[in-house]
Amino acid sequence: MSEVLFNFHDIILWMTAMQCLFFAVLLLATNSHKQTSTRFLAAFLFAHAFISLHELILWGAEFKFKVRDFWPQLYFLGGFAYYLDGALLFFCVKSLVFRDFALRQRDLLHLLPVVLFFIYMVVVFFRLPLAERLAVIHSEDLVYSWHYVLVEFLCKCLRVAYCLWSLRLMLQYIRLLKSTHSNVEKVDLTWMQVLVSGFLVVMSMEVVLSVAKLASLRQHYDLRVFEVIGLTGYYTLFMLINLLVFTGIRYFAYFEGVHQREKGRKPATEQILNPELASEIDAAMERDKPYLQPDITLDILAERLSMPARDLSMVINRHFGVNFYEFINRYRVGEACRLLRSEAARDRTITDIYLSVGFNSKSVFNTFFKKTVGMTPSQYRQAEEVEALPTIVPAD
Repeated sequence: MSEVLFNFHDIILWMTAMQCLFFAVLLLATNSHKQTSTRFLAAFLFAHAFISLHELILWGAEFKFKVRDFWPQLYFLGGFAYYLDGALLFFCVKSLVFRDFALRQRDLLHLLPVVLFFIYMVVVFFRLPLAERLAVIHSEDLVYSWHYVLVEFLCKCLRVAYCLWSLRLMLQYIRLLKSTHSNVEKVDLTWMQVLVSGFLVVMSMEVVLSVAKLASLRQHYDLRVFEVIGLTGYYTLFMLINLLVFTGIRYFAYFEGVHQREKGRKPATEQILNPELASEIDAAMERDKPYLQPDITLDILAERLSMPARDLSMVINRHFGVNFYEFINRYRVGEACRLLRSEAARDRTITDIYLSVGFNSKSVFNTFFKKTVGMTPSQYRQAEEVEALPTIVPAD
């Protein structure tokens, strides 16, 4: 009679591990551009493969007994991946959004939790003679001990912190993108936010599970609660890995990164107001209308104005009091107002007008227009008396 090693829940763990390994190898093999973010993504998938196998070895219905009998040396080795996956996710996001990303010596500090966990495991397990290690494995005393559960809780909290740190990086990315790009709508961060938020949910559930285990050390709790939380995490993680792989392959190669250090930021002693330069920039914007180019960036505009991009950014921030994104779109709104007032453009649709002045999103156009003018484009066109839009002048 054939022996059953895996139940359905175990199969999900096994599939997650095999899927992570397969796609990690695939990503590395097809990384023709040698993108750092793709390498970190592959490393993240490798880590989760070991995590799934670790869970299978510790908690698999029948499989764990086979491991105890035939491969006891595999016990707890996969647990080290728990101390790496959060950092790998963080560096994957960071290397993706920052085109000038490079590992620094101080980044080695992210390996400190792995080192501390290794020291802990040597003290409580690996230094023991083989017979004692086998006894610890079969009794499961270690995994239910207060110190192991506490270390596990701290690890899960660290992973949550890395997810929150990754979400913070995305907010920083949007801010930096607006300092150099005029159309940020073409950059879709939703997929990345959903992925990181999903991993945050899974890791937060594991924190709750660790808290429940800590509480159970003093009072007996129904183990079914632990099982429900754990199994929910397994299935959610399986779906997230699928989503991560397909979005990673689709978006990573074409993602628009930014420079980590803000261009245009000078020391305070150098940030001297220059109204004459601001007036020249304003005159050039009105005369040459470079803002009509839909995908104009800070570098492109600086080249057309024959000045360093850092100086241009400083003038925009200091004199006009806005970032590059708002600076360009204010001129676009002004041009749209002129067209809406023009008899020659009376038959043109509002969609045609906002596309012709450089906007590529109706919602962004409407938002900027109402914020600047105080009414919607349709209301502006229909008004019998339209006040002239104030000319953009340099800040005093």
